[in-house]
Amino acid sequence: MIRGDYGPARTFLVECERRRPREVENLHDLGACSVLVAREKFEQMNHAAAQRELDRAIEYYTSAIDAVPGHQASLEGKNRALELKGQFDEALQHAEWTVAFVGPSAKQYIFLARELEERGDKDGALLRYRQAVAMEPNNKEGPVALAQFLMREHSEPVAIHFLQEAYRIDPKDEWVAEQLANRGVLPRVPVQTAAAP
Repeated sequence: MIRGDYGPARTFLVECERRRPREVENLHDLGACSVLVAREKFEQMNHAAAQRELDRAIEYYTSAIDAVPGHQASLEGKNRALELKGQFDEALQHAEWTVAFVGPSAKQYIFLARELEERGDKDGALLRYRQAVAMEPNNKEGPVALAQFLMREHSEPVAIHFLQEAYRIDPKDEWVAEQLANRGVLPRVPVQTAAAP
């Protein structure tokens, strides 16, 4: 798949499915392979074949979710496939279903927030990002996602607050430290070079 040899990749993945049915990682990979083939078909202007591949991808992702309801890569993959099909309402309903029946967790609320943000529902997205932060106060993913949203919305002072919160939770996160340094909140740490012998 990485090399773009989707036909042979699918053959191996289908054989894996035959030997070990309902293996979640393999079902996810089958879905991902179908999405990649669909993108290729769209580029070739073969829209009917692309739509069939996306239907196949949705089936594989759904099977993966049935096997392991919290499999995040499959939950997100199914949404991407639905969006590529132009089924934006279904994608949003899937994200809402995920929060209601798989979660609740910070990860699921962030997932739903991103879907709402993509559709222009900034207030709904902000609420879900804040719920993610409140739900798991010691998980840096919530403050990071909320800070990124606030930066996109040009709310720097509030974003800095959540970057600081993420830094408090995990001071080793290089991206967070860099964002705070760029805003003058943290001093820049010089890059250490090895001394010459």
